[in-house]
Amino acid sequence: MTHRQASRKWENMKKRYKELKKPADGMSGYSNSWRYFNLMDEAVSRLEGGTTLQGVHYSYDRGDSLTGSRSKRKRTTMEVTSPTGSVEIEVSVNGDDEEVVQEGTEDLNRIMQDVEDERSVMDSERRCIEREKQLIERERLVLQRERAVLDREAATLERDRASLEREKVMFEKEREAMEEEKATIEKDRDAVNKDRLVLDQERARLERRVTEKDVKDLTGMSRRERFLYLFEKLIEDF
Repeated sequence: MTHRQASRKWENMKKRYKELKKPADGMSGYSNSWRYFNLMDEAVSRLEGGTTLQGVHYSYDRGDSLTGSRSKRKRTTMEVTSPTGSVEIEVSVNGDDEEVVQEGTEDLNRIMQDVEDERSVMDSERRCIEREKQLIERERLVLQRERAVLDREAATLERDRASLEREKVMFEKEREAMEEEKATIEKDRDAVNKDRLVLDQERARLERRVTEKDVKDLTGMSRRERFLYLFEKLIEDF
């Protein structure tokens, strides 16, 4: 018998027990008509936290309840196992029903044992779930710490990025200034080249105007006189 079958059988037996224990309005219950009623009464009392009914004598005589006849009864002691412990019940039954009651006791013990086994499995699963929850909580705390570290690193990177942006803007301004200065230098170089070209042209023109006579005249002049002579020629051209 599986745990589910045992649980279903146990629930069916409790349902019938309650129907006989507290019959509906307009109906009368015959508790002694069910052979397991006394056993269920004791077992349910123990399961629901009632007082121990050890040593209580039950009259289990189906003939008395149905036909009114009295037969010879035999007293026997049975032990019913419950999750809270073993319940020893002393029951007075007919001789013919002793074997039936013993079988019912064994069935009830087997059902309750199956229920207890299933409860143990559930307790074990509950403990496993609790351990998993603790493990998940520890992992969550570790992830929170790692996230805090990542947030700090992200803030540091953001500050570095802002600093790099400022430096980039400064470098751009310096590059623009250098480009402007380079353009100015290029203009100055062009002006110098133009001036050099003009001077070269003037020198060539002066050299062409100097005749052999001038050369002869210059031969007897000192260096200073030749410079003054050439300077005067230059002024005359302007």
